[in-house]
Amino acid sequence: MSAVRIVLTGGTGVIGRAAVPSLLAAGHDVRLVTRSARADAVAHQLGVRSVRGNVLDLDSLEAAFAGADAVVNLASHVPVGHSAFLASAWRRQDLLRTAGVRHVVEAARRAGVRRVVQEGASYLYADQGDDWITEQSPLEITAMTEPAAVGESLVQDFSCGSRTGVVLRFGTIVGDDPQTRYWLRAVQAGRRIGMGHPEGWSHVVHTDDLGEIVRCALHAPSGVYNVGAEPVQRHELVQGYADAMGVESRSFIGPVGRWWIGPRFEPQARSLRVCSDHFASMTGYQPHRPKFDAGWLDAALQRCTSASH
Repeated sequence: MSAVRIVLTGGTGVIGRAAVPSLLAAGHDVRLVTRSARADAVAHQLGVRSVRGNVLDLDSLEAAFAGADAVVNLASHVPVGHSAFLASAWRRQDLLRTAGVRHVVEAARRAGVRRVVQEGASYLYADQGDDWITEQSPLEITAMTEPAAVGESLVQDFSCGSRTGVVLRFGTIVGDDPQTRYWLRAVQAGRRIGMGHPEGWSHVVHTDDLGEIVRCALHAPSGVYNVGAEPVQRHELVQGYADAMGVESRSFIGPVGRWWIGPRFEPQARSLRVCSDHFASMTGYQPHRPKFDAGWLDAALQRCTSASH
């Protein structure tokens, strides 16, 4: 794909910070939509220009998208740690996935942008046990997953003969990110971090692969794509955290914990043996970290260790 102008929303988050270097290395003109001087400083550190805008303000987005060939919407507010099990902690994320995505696609239409790439999540799929999950597998829409499903449908409605809409259903991000560091500290403190059945499957993606996924999405045809590494059984994932911290394996959240967490727990506990082959076949994408092991946690472990000294 020849060099194009790309505008990122949510570009200062985990995926955005990984995406910018990959996009710049490919020769693209990259700009970040920002709302504050602090975000402007992050954009400067990443080596790109910032443009003022807010995904909850349609007019500001239209101005920010002027002249762009593609928009990558990574705006999110995912709560970290056990607060993720509280319904109130997801209110902003739900708003970003509904009203926010609606504004992004409408602003893109008005500005004449021809491609929108939207961050999604694989937890929309129904629990399939040991069966493989593809993009044609059934979804299970609940109060927890509905906002993400709404965002996906808005991007799919954007697609037509002259416009491309791409949805990336990411697995759980593991690596150099706040959530991974939180789980490492929780394991060290003796807390339970396992969710779902130990023999169930988790769809994961390493932070080292996020940037390349976004870059490859710029030449994917319209559609929904699973993106991530090989699925890993949940007991192996929990063991990896324990091994990284040098402690005994921690057990899974029990029935009392599941009751306390309520409906927010259920999508996080689904067995998701997700296959990402379709994205690879359509774009040529190959992960740097194709299979989970304890080494996935090295960068997060180093940060945790540094912070404790």
